[in-house]
Amino acid sequence: MIKQMLLIGLGGFVGSVARFLVSKLNTRVDWFSIPIGTLTVNVVGSLLIGFLIGISEKSPILTVELRMFLMVGLCGGFTTFSSFSGENLMLLRNGQFLPLFLYTGLSILLGFTAVYLGYISTKLLG
Repeated sequence: MIKQMLLIGLGGFVGSVARFLVSKLNTRVDWFSIPIGTLTVNVVGSLLIGFLIGISEKSPILTVELRMFLMVGLCGGFTTFSSFSGENLMLLRNGQFLPLFLYTGLSILLGFTAVYLGYISTKLLG
């Protein structure tokens, strides 16, 4: 149990630092006032977790410990919808309704598409 918690914590650390670095896009890219860094994190994280789920179903290559590190730790630390919710609240409070709907819609559509593409990409591996 302690080994799994340490693996999850380490994965969470790596994921959180990666998320912080990608979120810097928010200060560099302005596209309809959408937080591009968080959108990128959510889409990439969805693609990655879909891929990992697909691999886990196909092969024993991902041990329980590695799945804990990658899926719960890394992906859990990397993707977060708490930032998403907070940013949507700010857009709502600022009366930025078009960016609010664009951001929410793109996050959901692209996130679901990415998780599906990550999953089906494992079917191509043989």
